[in-house]
Amino acid sequence: MALILDKKLRIGVQTIHRRTEPATGPWEPRIDELVELVQLVDRCGYDSLWAGDHISFAIPILDPLLQLAQAAVVSRRLTLGTSVLLLPLRHPTPVAKQVLTLDHLTEGRFILGVGVGGEFPKEYAACDVPHNERGARLSEGVQVLRKFFTGEPVSHHGKFFGPFEDIPMRPGPRRPGGPPIWFAGRKPAALRRIGRLGDGFLAYVISPEMYRDALGVIGETADKKGRGDVNFGTGHLLFTRLDKDYETALDRATETLSVRYAMDFRKAAARYCALGTPQQVADRIREFHAAGVRHIALDLLGPYEQRNRQIEWFAAEVLPLLAGLMAG
Repeated sequence: MALILDKKLRIGVQTIHRRTEPATGPWEPRIDELVELVQLVDRCGYDSLWAGDHISFAIPILDPLLQLAQAAVVSRRLTLGTSVLLLPLRHPTPVAKQVLTLDHLTEGRFILGVGVGGEFPKEYAACDVPHNERGARLSEGVQVLRKFFTGEPVSHHGKFFGPFEDIPMRPGPRRPGGPPIWFAGRKPAALRRIGRLGDGFLAYVISPEMYRDALGVIGETADKKGRGDVNFGTGHLLFTRLDKDYETALDRATETLSVRYAMDFRKAAARYCALGTPQQVADRIREFHAAGVRHIALDLLGPYEQRNRQIEWFAAEVLPLLAGLMAG
């Protein structure tokens, strides 16, 4: 087995500024709202805070790198990460500058999660990026990022980017090699890409069994590519809803996700989410941990006005049930 996994389970919260779902009327996020959320997540004992990415989406969404830069001012402890940045929509050179900046603003506490998206093809059209090139652009984009992460002048002659010669970018990374790059993906080609290039795996909308199988493909590919024993991060974005019982939680999760993804999400919610009482949610997380997940990013579902209550409830009643796993 080529992949060396962390022993300790870490749990964070996904998303910062978020609109009520469903909602009407204007959305005007406040600075104090972000400060209060980051302080709450930090105070409740979570490990990390994550932000997602879309240029165009079914609901309002803000740029993840800018949100995390703002959040970095508030917490000196939390790991911050993108889950995930749609790198193929962007040229990797300015992204390298942004990521290296965040590496410094977070004092080395940043994880770059990247993926291809694709469920909203119009955002690719708006960025003049062919939808069928997104996987290849991701692979080459990461190559460019890693060159800039060396801190040395960069030259690149690729299919999509370049040619350019001896381009310095200062300051270099806070950490040798720059922030770790974790990849999202579910299809076999994406999993093999992770095995070749990734420092970690970020999944969503899959079951524990699917996660275990995916790690097998990733590990086999890493081994074939001669990467040897690799310290490898394993994360999962887990849609979660605490409630008085499973059915009520499923109703709330279905309502939120159906609006967010503009489709009926009930069957998928039942299959992939962590729902119900604190014990039921903790049991579901244990299943993912057994499959190899070491970083859980909770996307806490339901009306926006209930988010802080969900964060506090999970910290008070679910985290203690997982204390043994979180102790490492």
